Order: sequence, then structure tokens, then C-alpha cells
Amino acid sequence: MTNFEIPNELRDFAERSVEQARKAFEGFVSVAQKTAGTIDGAAQQAQSEVKNVNAQIFGYAEQNVNAAFDFAHKLVQAKDPQEAFNLQNEYLKAQIGALQAQAKELGALIQKNAPGFKK
Repeated sequence: MTNFEIPNELRDFAERSVEQARKAFEGFVSVAQKTAGTIDGAAQQAQSEVKNVNAQIFGYAEQNVNAAFDFAHKLVQAKDPQEAFNLQNEYLKAQIGALQAQAKELGALIQKNAPGFKK
């Protein structure tokens, strides 16, 4: 088997790219959260309930994207294809578990706040 090495320049470029993408996403999330916070609604209670669900959804999205960035950061540091494959398997298993938990929590939150979504 041949030794697979990623040149340092390519690794550095990939790491900078991942970090720049993370910063851009954090800026997007900040703006999106501010925008969601300024939504006016006819019913104060319904607005509060929708905000709770929106905040939870934004939180999940941020967690999932950060997990993807962390995975990308680890992936660009992989020493060989086998390590990259193992990292991918770990990431997929963790994300499937996280998505299942998030869906369950979000379902419970929506059920709890259901009257706010009917108005």
C-alpha cells in the first residue's frame, strides 16, 4: 500500500477554508437570530411559542453545522484514507444519534406549544 500524504500547503489551505466557512456561518446565524427576534405577531403568546421553537431549530442547525465543521477540520488532518474513513463513520454515527434526539425533542416542543401554531 502506498503512503498517502497531504501536502502541508494543502492542509493549511483546507484548515483556513474550514475556519473561514465557520466564521461566515456564525455571522449568518447571528443575523438570522436577530431577524427571528424581531418578528412581530398578532398574538403575544403565539409569538412567544413560535420563538421558542425557532430558537430550538436555530440551536439544532448551529450544533449540526458546527459538528460538520469539526468533522471537516479532523478530516483535513487525516494521515491516510483509513483514518478518513474511520472519521467519517464516527461522524455519521454521531449525527444520526443527534438528529434522532433533536427530532424527538423538537416534536415534544411543538406538541407543547401546539396552540401557538394554530393561531
